[in-house]
Amino acid sequence: MIEIGRGSISKMSARLETPVVQYAFRLGDTEVPVNPLIGQTLRLEYLGAIHCCHCGRKTKTSFSQGYCYPCMTKLAQCDVCIMSPEKCHYEAGTCRDPAWGEQFCMTEHVVYLANSSGIKVGITRATQLPTRWLDQGASQALPILRVATRQQSGLVEDLFRSQVADRTNWRALLKGDAEPVDLGAVRDQLFASCGEGLEALQGRFGLQAIQPLHDTEPVEIRYPVQAYPSKIVSFNLDKSPVAEGTLLGVKGQYLIFDTGVINIRKYTAYQLAVHQ
Repeated sequence: MIEIGRGSISKMSARLETPVVQYAFRLGDTEVPVNPLIGQTLRLEYLGAIHCCHCGRKTKTSFSQGYCYPCMTKLAQCDVCIMSPEKCHYEAGTCRDPAWGEQFCMTEHVVYLANSSGIKVGITRATQLPTRWLDQGASQALPILRVATRQQSGLVEDLFRSQVADRTNWRALLKGDAEPVDLGAVRDQLFASCGEGLEALQGRFGLQAIQPLHDTEPVEIRYPVQAYPSKIVSFNLDKSPVAEGTLLGVKGQYLIFDTGVINIRKYTAYQLAVHQ
C-alpha cells in the first residue's frame, strides 16, 4: 500500500456541496481528500503517540478530544460549561479565560433542529453553520432561534429538551438516513408548548437577546455513502492500532468500512498514517 499522509489527526474538514458533502483528512498542516477514496481499500495506522492539540505535550491519554490532562484542567474550552452551556459562570467572574469566553461564548449562537438519528435540538455559534450539522451527520437541519450568548442558547436548549432529544444515536445514524421530518412543524409545536418558558427567558435577557426564527427554510444534506453496515462494529485504535478495509462512505465524522466504523474526531491529536 502507498502512504498518502501522516501526522496529528484532527476532525475531518467538511464542505456542504451538491450532490454530497465533501470531506478531507486533516493531518497536521496537510489535507487529504477523502471522497475519492470511497470504494477503495484504506488503512489507518496509529503510530503510538498523542500530542496535545493545545500545547503539543506528549500524553499517554487524550482528554476532551485531544488535550493533555493539565490543559484539560486549565483551559476554558475544556470546562464543564462547554458541554452544559447553561452552567456558564462567566458572570460570576470565575471563567478560566475571560478573553476566550468573550470570543467564543459571548457571541451570537443559533438554536437549531436537526434530523440525524431522529429529531434533536442543538446549539452552535452562528459562524459554525453548516459545519456543526455536517459533523453530526444531520440529513435535515433548521435554525429556529438566534440568541446573544452561548449560555442563553444552553438555557433554550434545556427548555426544549423536555420535548425533543438533544443527543444523536450514533448507531442509528450509521444504519441509514433518518426518515424525513417536517422540521417547520416541529419548530412551531416547540414554540407553542414552550412559549411561557421562552417569554420568561426573553424577560430575563431582553427581546433582542432571544429571537425566534419563523421564516427559515430547512437545509437538506446528503453524504457520500455507498452502503451502510448491517451490523455496527467499531474500531478502537487504543486496543488495536490498525483500522483497515474497503471504505464505503463517510457520515458525520465517521468513516464507514466494510469491516467496521471509526469516529475520526475521537482520535484528535493521535499521530496517524493513512495508506491507500
